[in-house]
Amino acid sequence: MERWGFTFPLDGLPLPAHRKLLPQIESWGYTDLWTAEADGTDAFTPAAVAAAYSSKLRIGTAIANVFTRGPALLAMTAATMAEAAPGRFCLGLGASSPAIVENWNGMELRRPLERVRETVRFVRKALAGEKVASEALGVRGFRLGRRLAETPPIFIGALREKMLALAGSEAEGVIINWLSAEDVPQTVAVARQAAADAGRDPDALEVACRIFVMPPAPDEVLRLIGKRAIAGYFTTPVYSAFHQWLGRGEALRPMLEAWQAGDRKSATELVPDKVIEEIFVMGDRQERLDKIEAYCRNGVTVPIFSFIPTALEPEQQAETAVTMLKELART
Repeated sequence: MERWGFTFPLDGLPLPAHRKLLPQIESWGYTDLWTAEADGTDAFTPAAVAAAYSSKLRIGTAIANVFTRGPALLAMTAATMAEAAPGRFCLGLGASSPAIVENWNGMELRRPLERVRETVRFVRKALAGEKVASEALGVRGFRLGRRLAETPPIFIGALREKMLALAGSEAEGVIINWLSAEDVPQTVAVARQAAADAGRDPDALEVACRIFVMPPAPDEVLRLIGKRAIAGYFTTPVYSAFHQWLGRGEALRPMLEAWQAGDRKSATELVPDKVIEEIFVMGDRQERLDKIEAYCRNGVTVPIFSFIPTALEPEQQAETAVTMLKELART
């Protein structure tokens, strides 16, 4: 069965209001919900709520930050979630971004590849009941106090070659985002090749992708929202380098130069329409489904819809998100 997922919680809808909605979403054919963590809800609290409010949906974190939580705390939280949702929880880990780690949490984002690698290894051993130490993480002699009947799969959030290769060689899945359907083969190939090189089955690697879906709205509104989102994300060092690797360096250069010069308004205006059309899923229902199916044909095994709000009022945001879930349902 193909997986079909969405970002949880829905924009504009308070967590308690999802109690009646999640069983309906299960009946619409959705298999997965994945949390996010930036400046709204954290990764784990909504996951725990979803475990209580649903009985079938697989629940994942996309992603939990390896810098803002210590490795022992991550292991304990993952074990708790695995116990709350037996056989339904996936632990998605990642390095996040300088804005989140450094600017908002006052920590140093240093050697992210090493941090993710060592955290994955530490957490995996801890969840298996081993006594764990890690010189790289500065942890000595930790043993998880609860035993799990089944350890959850680990996913790694990745953009470029080294992190993609780490996911392929050491995790059960990779999480990708902010890319077009046509970009998927380039990213997936790296992860699957690393899995093969490590003696693992490359076809067993799950590929979860957060796909940004625009609701029906006037074209000029959607393009303005798209320009603002891309200018805000693709000018950061990690996403700028990611899209340089994907081949958009020249197309995005005018935007990036204007942003670096401090001209945010011009940078936003310089976002190419073509990039908006590549990154966001827009159009009528069939056009949106066709675009999502293109992601899946190109290697995504777990599409995760993230509905971009176009309204300011929470009630309208929630209504739009629910409508979009119904429209894209696979019942």
